[in-house]
Amino acid sequence: MYNTKAYSAASATSPLASDTIARRDPTEHDVQIEILFCGICHSDVHSVRNEWSDFMSTTYPIVPGHEIVGRVTQVGSAVTKYKPGDLAGVGCMVDSDGTCPHCKTGLEQFCQNVTLTYNSPDKHKTAPVTYGGYSDSVVVDERFVLRVPPNLDLAGVAPLLCAGITTYSPLRHWGVTEGKKVGVVGLGGLGHMGVKLAHAMGAHVVVFTTSPDKKEDALRLGADEVVVSRNADEMQKHAGSFDFILDTVAAKHDINAYLNLLRLDGNITLVGAPEKPLDVAAFSLIMGRRSLSGSMIGGIAETQEMLDFCGEHNITADVEVIPIQKVNEAYERLLKSDVKYRFVIDMASLKSE
Repeated sequence: MYNTKAYSAASATSPLASDTIARRDPTEHDVQIEILFCGICHSDVHSVRNEWSDFMSTTYPIVPGHEIVGRVTQVGSAVTKYKPGDLAGVGCMVDSDGTCPHCKTGLEQFCQNVTLTYNSPDKHKTAPVTYGGYSDSVVVDERFVLRVPPNLDLAGVAPLLCAGITTYSPLRHWGVTEGKKVGVVGLGGLGHMGVKLAHAMGAHVVVFTTSPDKKEDALRLGADEVVVSRNADEMQKHAGSFDFILDTVAAKHDINAYLNLLRLDGNITLVGAPEKPLDVAAFSLIMGRRSLSGSMIGGIAETQEMLDFCGEHNITADVEVIPIQKVNEAYERLLKSDVKYRFVIDMASLKSE
C-alpha cells in the first residue's frame, strides 16, 4: 500500500478537509492513475451528508468523487489496454462480479455486486470502503478504466463520466436519432448535457424550464426551442408530439404535464431523483400507450461509446474549475444551483496541502 493526499469528510456535519488515505499497490490487472480533474456531482453532496441513508448509508471518513480524469502512471503486468502516459477516466464504478447476466450483457451498473467508486465495501481491504476522486491518485481494475479522447478539454471531460453517461444512455436506449423530437426537462448539470447530446444525435430538441432567462443559454447549448413550462399555452402547442422526453428535475413536479406531450408509444425517462414520489395519472399513460421509465448511468462499453461520441462531436460539459480548497463553498453553491453547469476540481491544487 501507499499513502496519497485526499479531501474527506469525517461525519455528516463535517466539512471536507485535507486528509491522507491508503491506496493499494497495483496488482497485475490494475491501472494507477494520477488524478488531474475530478467533477463534483450532486450525489457527492448527498453522500457526504448521509442524505441517502435509506438507500446506502455513508461510512466515514468518506472521500467522494466519481468523475475522474487523469494520466496513467503505472500498470500491472497483465494490463494490455493502457500504458504509462495515457489519458484515462474513471466513472461511478470500479468493479463488479463479471459473472451475472447484467455484467455479461454490458450492464455492470445493475450488477448486485457492483463496487462503486466511493463508499462501497473495499474487497481489496485497503480500507473499509472505497475512496473516490478527491485525491491525488487512484488504482482501478483495467476493466473499469476508460479511454479519454485527446482532443477534448480534460476539465470538461470529467462530468461526462457521470452526467454525460446518465443522459447519453437513455437517449441511445430509446432510439434518439436524426428527425426525432426530444424534450429535455430542466437545464442544470444533467439537462445541459442532454441538450448537447440530443442535438449531436440530430434530434429536434425542446428545452422545458421554469426560468425564462435560461432561453438564451438553452439555444446556445443546442436547443431548437425553449418552452416555459409554467405557460399553459406554450405547453399545449406541443401536446402529443414528442418521441422522447428526458426528465432531469430532482424536485417534485407535475409529471403528467409532460406525459401528455408524448405521441403514441412515446417515452419519458427520469434521470433526476425527486425526494418524494411523483403522482402519475393512469390516463396519462393509457391514452397514448405511453411509457414512463428510469435510467441509471450506463455500462462500461456504453460509457466508452459516449466518450468516443463526445470526442467525435467535440462535446464537453460547461464547467467552472475550482481549487479543492473551495470545495465546501462549491457544495453550498451547488445546492443553490449557482453554477453553469458543473463544478470541476483542479487536483493540482491538492499538491499545496
